[in-house]
Amino acid sequence: MKYGFMAAHEKEFSVKLMCRVLGVQRSGYYAWKKRPLSPRAKANEELLKQIRAAFEVCRKVYGSPRIRQYLIGKGHSYGRHRVARLMRQANLVAKRTYRRHPQTTKQCPGARVAPNLLNQDFSASQPNEKWVGDITYIDTAQGWLYLASIMDLYSRRIVGWSMADRMDVSLVENAWTMAAANRQPEPNLLHHTDRGSQYTSDAYRDLIAKKECQVSMSRTGNCYDNAAMESFHATLKGECAFQQFKTKAEAKTTIFEFIEVWYNRQRLHSTLDYQSPLQFEQSFRH
Repeated sequence: MKYGFMAAHEKEFSVKLMCRVLGVQRSGYYAWKKRPLSPRAKANEELLKQIRAAFEVCRKVYGSPRIRQYLIGKGHSYGRHRVARLMRQANLVAKRTYRRHPQTTKQCPGARVAPNLLNQDFSASQPNEKWVGDITYIDTAQGWLYLASIMDLYSRRIVGWSMADRMDVSLVENAWTMAAANRQPEPNLLHHTDRGSQYTSDAYRDLIAKKECQVSMSRTGNCYDNAAMESFHATLKGECAFQQFKTKAEAKTTIFEFIEVWYNRQRLHSTLDYQSPLQFEQSFRH
């Protein structure tokens, strides 16, 4: 195990240093390297090459469960513990970084709120049955950029989104307009958000009323009532916006690509049996 670690990290650390830290002799390490590889070791070496390639293709954001599912999708079947062990030995760790953030939910006194009809039931039997929406922040050197997103709970697909410098009603209106134009939902769609002033505004409530939606809102201060959207925004922060962008233009381009190219069409989702949102919706149509 120690020799395997040393062999995997020879380009990063000197052999002398690793031997001292791990408490082994250099002569023993070099003798180990000269031995012919066992069939199992050769197989692990080949598998690690596939894992490294998959890790790069998947933007270095997948942990071992998704890497394994990616390889299965390519026609290879490996045990989850084996993949996890090799990734751990090779120090292949998914990106996960979180930053400071401003408050995004501000409820106005006397606002027109709605009951919590969703009631933490994030399942849906078909597309356009339940949508959830929320606002998050993006850190840039030019100041905060705000992102409003709408997710279809059936496939976890982001069906509408909008970015702006200000967190006003137009931000959520633009996200809704995109979602409605893309999906053309039938009446009685359940639309759930928090009680932020943008969502309780007359302008937004009137806009979604035109589609004859059922309106649902989280209880005050309860993030679990909108956990699916919270999860998406955490994924975006950990895999895309994990460090400050230099400009707002850079942030907008990067986030557009993350949502439309990666998340909706390629990223494997554990809730969807490791399919992308687009793949999951296509299987429904068939």
